[in-house]
Amino acid sequence: MKNAISIDLEDWFCAHNLNIRMENWDNQELRIEASTTRLLDILRKHGTRATFFVLGWIAEHLPDLVQQIEEQGHEIATHGYSHTLLTETSPELFEADLKRALDVTGTCVRQSIMGFRAPSFTITRKTLWALDILGKHGIKYDSSIFPVGFHPDYGMPEVPLSIHQRGAVVEVPLSCAEILGRKIPCSGGGYFRIFPYLVTKALMRQCNRKGRPVIFYFHPWEIDPGQPRVKLPYLKSFRHYFNLGKTESRLNRLLMDFEFAPIKEVVGL
Repeated sequence: MKNAISIDLEDWFCAHNLNIRMENWDNQELRIEASTTRLLDILRKHGTRATFFVLGWIAEHLPDLVQQIEEQGHEIATHGYSHTLLTETSPELFEADLKRALDVTGTCVRQSIMGFRAPSFTITRKTLWALDILGKHGIKYDSSIFPVGFHPDYGMPEVPLSIHQRGAVVEVPLSCAEILGRKIPCSGGGYFRIFPYLVTKALMRQCNRKGRPVIFYFHPWEIDPGQPRVKLPYLKSFRHYFNLGKTESRLNRLLMDFEFAPIKEVVGL
């Protein structure tokens, strides 16, 4: 089965966990070019094309990087401009942020931007208003809903695990396997770094056996163990830094064990 692989194109300092405000991003060390170039080499080695959810701030500062990604055959989607959580904004501010992201990213690429992913998966019960705004601006699919109920920042445990129509867009939820009635994430990111690789592989195989493609994600900073360290509370530090040195080798194993394609191809757009 063909699964979907996606990269949220943001630098280490954009992560919500680190709480570095956008007005201070210009003062941080840019590391995303080197890590993304390494990711592109890995994907090319395995003959895999992916979806890159590009943060508008990155597109504005590094347009050549976004162009390079497109030239290598990958899908360009949007991650908004400022990495502001939808749960911390209003419909009006979200729409302005989305429009800015589409404008700056659209000038970098030739393809139409069909997909959106909310920062920290923050399309929740309280922010479903965002789906109509996405449709208004030509977005065909959203990949922002995580069907879990335990995370403090995101989650809608009641939504279907499979790809489905939701309002104005096709919803491509992040993947979970069901074990003894519980939903266990197998979508990548911190879960990919925290769970042993064989656990992730088994959970993904279960999704495929049930006829569901896995929607997998990660960030360029997750293969960059040399990134600057920020003093954080233990849980946030664990979520951000755990096993950064192992992600690249695990990613190579993943790309050998499963077949992947951009999200728009898996959805059929």
